[in-house]
Amino acid sequence: MAKKEFYSKKSLQFLENYLNTTSPTGYETAGQLAWIDYIKPYVDEIRSDNYGTAYGILNPKAKYKVILEAHADEISWYVNYISKEGMLYVIRNGGSDAVIAPSKRVNIHTKKGIVPGLFGWPAIHVRDRERDEIPKIETIWIDCGASSKEEVVKMGIHVGCVVTYPDEFMILNDKYFVCRALDNRVGGFMIAEVARLLHENKDKIDFGVYFTNSVQEEVGLRGAEMITKTIQPDVAIVTDVTHDTSTPKMSQIKDGEVKCGDGPVITYAPAVQNNLRELIIEAAENNKIPFQRAASSRVTGTDTDAFAYSNGGVPSALVSLPLRYMHTTVEMVDKNDVENTIKLMYESVKKIKEGQNFKYF
Repeated sequence: MAKKEFYSKKSLQFLENYLNTTSPTGYETAGQLAWIDYIKPYVDEIRSDNYGTAYGILNPKAKYKVILEAHADEISWYVNYISKEGMLYVIRNGGSDAVIAPSKRVNIHTKKGIVPGLFGWPAIHVRDRERDEIPKIETIWIDCGASSKEEVVKMGIHVGCVVTYPDEFMILNDKYFVCRALDNRVGGFMIAEVARLLHENKDKIDFGVYFTNSVQEEVGLRGAEMITKTIQPDVAIVTDVTHDTSTPKMSQIKDGEVKCGDGPVITYAPAVQNNLRELIIEAAENNKIPFQRAASSRVTGTDTDAFAYSNGGVPSALVSLPLRYMHTTVEMVDKNDVENTIKLMYESVKKIKEGQNFKYF
């Protein structure tokens, strides 16, 4: 018997639309509006803060608050310099990789609308193969078809314009979701799906659940740092992506053994509260949800750190989704891992008790 499809048609349409909606760090509004539109029927209230973090709340009057969090922003570039010949030079907005840039098409965001362009690079015929340089931020450039700085300015382009890649969603081999910005808008999709399941299954939840889609993670966890002070949660479960280390050029000795298709990853780290992590592991085991383990030295590098060390210490845990080719335009995640991550967060929320104390002693 064929496995019943976990995702509804509406869910998959939302995922595709949400991923295709550009939301660079600091300019997440379009993606946030798409996310709000989807999650709104499944929560009691929608709120946002001054920098664009959006959150949907179940039981907004409850004193005990549990956050389910992902981050909404994607890496991009800023125009930093325009040459007299009309070429654009850039700096990072988040962890953008100069190595993948040459020959990529781009969208330059201006007040006049999108201006198309491309990252140029000399042909292999004319480069010095003995001393062929790796593309660097200071050596890559964008060609928007202009022949002078004046022509560029007339297009509406100026220093500070954001530049994104236009690559869109696809399903590979009926097994993998592929897109730029799966890191971490797939997380926003997953927490929204938890809200949908709680609503459709009519689960009784006695505490407040805050489905939180934070901004500006890619530049230092800034959105989470702000919103945790606003919400002041009692518990935080964060979801983000992590590296699939089974592909070429990855080191399992250095980065651990994580593989797409083997389930969500539960992290061990100083910022991860041990009792909360064990509750999540029990939820996985009790519901036969496959999972993997990973260890992080010092910090997780995710919004978990911002929540854990806020407000005198918030019990926090990290549930990660294995991903291939992070910070490229062809990020890949396994459909089954996405499904199991949603299930694990859903079962973990149901396992938490109103007023639950996670203290060690």
